[in-house]
Amino acid sequence: MSAIEQNIRKKIQASGIALSNWNLAINYGIKTGCNEAFLISTSKKDELIAADPKSAELIRPILRGKDVKRYSYAFADLWLITTHNGIKSKNIPPIHVEDYPAIHKHLDDYYPQLIKRADKGDTPYNLRNCVYMNEFFKQKIVYREISDNMNACMVESGIMLNNKCYIITGEHLIYILSFLNSTLFKKIILPEVNTVGGKGEAFLSRISLVRPSKEVEEKIHELYHKRIETTSTLDVEKIDRCVDETFCSLYGLSEEERQYILL
Repeated sequence: MSAIEQNIRKKIQASGIALSNWNLAINYGIKTGCNEAFLISTSKKDELIAADPKSAELIRPILRGKDVKRYSYAFADLWLITTHNGIKSKNIPPIHVEDYPAIHKHLDDYYPQLIKRADKGDTPYNLRNCVYMNEFFKQKIVYREISDNMNACMVESGIMLNNKCYIITGEHLIYILSFLNSTLFKKIILPEVNTVGGKGEAFLSRISLVRPSKEVEEKIHELYHKRIETTSTLDVEKIDRCVDETFCSLYGLSEEERQYILL
């Protein structure tokens, strides 16, 4: 790092609190072990539901890593059959595929592949154990596992993610998302955390962020909603700059340091 980058990083470390000490959980997306069986098109989804309306209980939209963009995502009309393996610690039983005849018949077409895969649950029809399955039914930050940039966005409840993504659930999500997508994060923090390998818990522990006041968090929320609602590139640039300026101020950057980040 250059001298100015080192000074900025010291200010970030001195002022911020590691995200691993916030009320957050980070988890990776779902591993099916056989995507061709469990990831289906919209037409196949409609076919399964037409054959058995109960199938709709198990079919959820899913995003892949390459579908995740900065502040947004592009749904590729892919759906996940969520024959989960239950959560034993919470007394949630596994899905019995026999109760869903259309899905059962569909998965039987792939039975030789299902039975050989390592990532399976109690039966070849079940997904592997996932104790945090309920986290997918919360609002969450999603970011790509492999990317030079964060490409982080907010994803609504009920949308699933594959194992090329990580999800963050917890508090202050819009504020944290805005920081992860900021120029300050991209220039100063991301080059270091990208060298660590993996973006799980160790990734969060290396990110320091100032706890927001109520006023600051409200400001970031307002900017975030303006950004996702506008279609004007010029407005997006203005909003992004305002977000960058806010985080520069929170860390007490000098005018020279601010110019380095903002230019």
